[in-house]
Amino acid sequence: MADNPRVILSGFADEAAHPTDQSQKTAEQQFATFAALGLQDYSIRFIDAGAGPKNVMKLTKSEIQRVRALENDYGLNVSSIGSPIGKVKLVDVDDGTRNVYVPFKKYLAQDVAKACELAHALECKLIRGFSFYHPRGSDPREHMAQAADQLGQIAEACHRSDLTFGVEVEPNLVGENGHLLAELHARVNHPAMVLVFDAANIVVQGYTPDEVLDQFRAMTPGMGWMHIKDYHHPRPVVRGEPIDEDMLSNFVPADQGDSAHEQLLREFRCVLPKLERKLRRRGIPGVFLDLEPHVKGGGQFGGFSGPDGMGVALRGLCRVLDYVGIDYHLRDFDDIKAARGF
Repeated sequence: MADNPRVILSGFADEAAHPTDQSQKTAEQQFATFAALGLQDYSIRFIDAGAGPKNVMKLTKSEIQRVRALENDYGLNVSSIGSPIGKVKLVDVDDGTRNVYVPFKKYLAQDVAKACELAHALECKLIRGFSFYHPRGSDPREHMAQAADQLGQIAEACHRSDLTFGVEVEPNLVGENGHLLAELHARVNHPAMVLVFDAANIVVQGYTPDEVLDQFRAMTPGMGWMHIKDYHHPRPVVRGEPIDEDMLSNFVPADQGDSAHEQLLREFRCVLPKLERKLRRRGIPGVFLDLEPHVKGGGQFGGFSGPDGMGVALRGLCRVLDYVGIDYHLRDFDDIKAARGF
């Protein structure tokens, strides 16, 4: 419908690579699945571009060139760099976790600079990141000032490169829920830092659908884009305990979980036109909904859905979008004809 606001559908292509083997993440598998599903944009996170699977941050120049060539073959564009920026310790203390600590000046000069270089090499405007691990067992509010200072410096580095940094809500981090992340956004107050909403990352912590919606509303003023995955709890969750992300196994499509995506997206529909104008001013083509469904399992640094799971998740999302009146585009015959020069 002409009057409906529109989103751009994307997804973490590494989740769609192989039906059963999570270690196989070849670019051809990822891109073939996305092209077959009708998607034209993807977030790059883990990929095998000929030298074995690796995180996007470790790609060599020759591997980037091969990825670019394959993108052209399959008609794909990168929506965001799915970097792990911000998934390191804020403080150098032994808190019983495997999380690493990197001195921030070194981190900014090496990892953040590398993410910016990758974004330019892959011709995208968005870098996904996180809000740092506070010491396990501590109150994240005690570390708000340091996290905001470091995120502000990352945002400024992205801004100087004409990029936008999106901070995702996720358990165990300083911005582990929507209210904390909204406070971080307000403290940083930088045009190059936006927020990335992910309903499942809130639900896994034991929040109810009403609480998820409340946190969504808190994040809305700073929103940049959304990740789409959902979760269904098989049993009650003890609120406040650290989340073992590698043990989470009950992710479901957006139309079947505990996040109430119908209501979330119905409210999101109202802010889409204003948000799209804001993003376009920063050179971003529109508002991305990024599928990260994890329907065959998820962990601290990634997840797995397989090509069939990604298809199920995409159809579930499209059903919700159709119901609430948000438009989107999947490849059609006109796209194929255009690609062939008809």
